[in-house]
Amino acid sequence: MGIRTRWQLLDPAVLRDKAWRTLKANWHLGFTAFGGPPVHFKILHDKFVNKLGWIDEQLYQELFSVSQAFSGPASTKMLYGINLIYEGTLSAVLAFLLWSLPGALGMLGLSIGVSNIGENLPAAVYALLSGLNASTVGIIALAAVQLSRKAITDKLTRLLVYLGACAGMLYNALWYFPLLIFLAGVATVVYDGRWLHGPVRAVARLVKRRRGQREAEAEVDGVEMQTGREQAHDASGDGQSIHVQSRDSNHSSTRGQAQSQLPVAEIPVSERQEEEARVIPADRRLNMSWKAGLLTIGLFLLSFIVIMVLRGVLETKSLLYSLFANLYLAGTIIFGGGPVVIPLLREYVVAEGWVSPRDFLIGLAIIQGFPGPNFNFAVYLGGLTAINAGYSVAAGAVIGYVGIFAPGMILCHGIMGVWSAIRGKPLVKSALRGLNAAAVGLIYTAVYRLWQIGYVDEGFGQGASLGNDPWWVVVTATSYVGGSWFGLSPPAAIVLGAVMGLIRYGIVSKG
Repeated sequence: MGIRTRWQLLDPAVLRDKAWRTLKANWHLGFTAFGGPPVHFKILHDKFVNKLGWIDEQLYQELFSVSQAFSGPASTKMLYGINLIYEGTLSAVLAFLLWSLPGALGMLGLSIGVSNIGENLPAAVYALLSGLNASTVGIIALAAVQLSRKAITDKLTRLLVYLGACAGMLYNALWYFPLLIFLAGVATVVYDGRWLHGPVRAVARLVKRRRGQREAEAEVDGVEMQTGREQAHDASGDGQSIHVQSRDSNHSSTRGQAQSQLPVAEIPVSERQEEEARVIPADRRLNMSWKAGLLTIGLFLLSFIVIMVLRGVLETKSLLYSLFANLYLAGTIIFGGGPVVIPLLREYVVAEGWVSPRDFLIGLAIIQGFPGPNFNFAVYLGGLTAINAGYSVAAGAVIGYVGIFAPGMILCHGIMGVWSAIRGKPLVKSALRGLNAAAVGLIYTAVYRLWQIGYVDEGFGQGASLGNDPWWVVVTATSYVGGSWFGLSPPAAIVLGAVMGLIRYGIVSKG
């Protein structure tokens, strides 16, 4: 797309054409994008890079890093950013609605259904839910492997993917994930800029110099001892001793000069050449100033402060306002997307006593089999919270939808404006390599955490590890192998997992 003036962008015919292109490209994603953020990224890559060519591979990697490095729903921000760059703000908002609303409406219906069921679910339902979780783990694991192949460009990025995955599994905190991603970006900047090469070479030069001095001193001592023994042995051989001493001294001097002339380290000239700034094509530039981006970010921060202050100082406040404030806070501080939002929503909703642990786990299992963003889980929790407190289910669902999505999407819009001004800098390009690698590593963390709570049963109020039953391991492996070797699509893999869960129920119930 070429760059248009502001007046051309407001032309009704132009707006109609852009809306039609956006609708044509995005309408089905909200119904077919199964598997959560890791799979979503692959779907978006196949759609907008390989098929439509709206963005190139470099820009995709940039958007992927930015989406993971800041708070909010990662895959949703990726979709928003792609449409924002290609068609503009209105088309990006339309794409967001097409992407998120189908799943949100489904979760609204689920909240109504769950509110009407009894205390205990049939055993077949638990088997079905566990099958959905097991197949989803396989899909996410496959997506992580495929994204790793694109993120790994050298030994450093390979190491960062590994370290990001390990660090994410070992510890979990709100500040932890963004810190890991930031440190990975710093690591690649330092490595690409060769900031440590000078100090390392200086230390190596100092060590070699001291080693050479010790060797020279040892040689001088050896020559003196040899000369003393020869003089004491026979006075008549003085001329020959002097000749030997002179020859040895000349030889030592020659070796010392040769040693001092050896290069300490070979420094290829090509490695010292600075990278040229990346040239951004005209049809890949965002028509948005960095000042507008900063203003957007500032207005959001102001709204966040006001909402949090009221949340803390108001002694008497509506349950719906408390729900909105909690979800607005969660949407602001969540880094890493869907896999991170689940435990945080548990703390902000279940711990408040608004939704029972059992209903939370039911929704958690079913959201894995739903298309669209995992942040739609907040719609389910908002609907249940409103129903349990006697409010309208629609009001709770809307509050959940706006509260969880608004912070990340507003920040995404503002950051894209700032990003448009700095994305061509070589330093930024280096940082992106590290951000991208660490973000991919954290996807393996999502695999591990869902694996640990994916087994849903009546006796497991908090969820249990899928490894407790070999059947679920087989379901996960089937999902992975089916997608990797036989081209099984994520929706088909999820359905297959649900069927295999019911098969297990049938076998166990008859046994």
